[in-house]
Amino acid sequence: AAAPQPVAESAAPLTARELEVLRMLAEGVANKTIAWKLAISEHTVKFHVAQILGKLNAGTRTEAVTVGIRKGLILL
Repeated sequence: AAAPQPVAESAAPLTARELEVLRMLAEGVANKTIAWKLAISEHTVKFHVAQILGKLNAGTRTEAVTVGIRKGLILL
């Protein structure tokens, strides 16, 4: 098995909207509900999630939340 790679610093900081979406992900909110709360399409939510995963070098939503907590982007 490959050793886990260290989390690289993101090339670009998360936008205010991406931070909003990340915080909702941490609360376990579904894409459809995020879309409704932010008055955006579900497709746009999926785009934001993909951007968050890329910027945080995360493979899953859960990993993105974990990285977000470690980086101080999400306060518990």
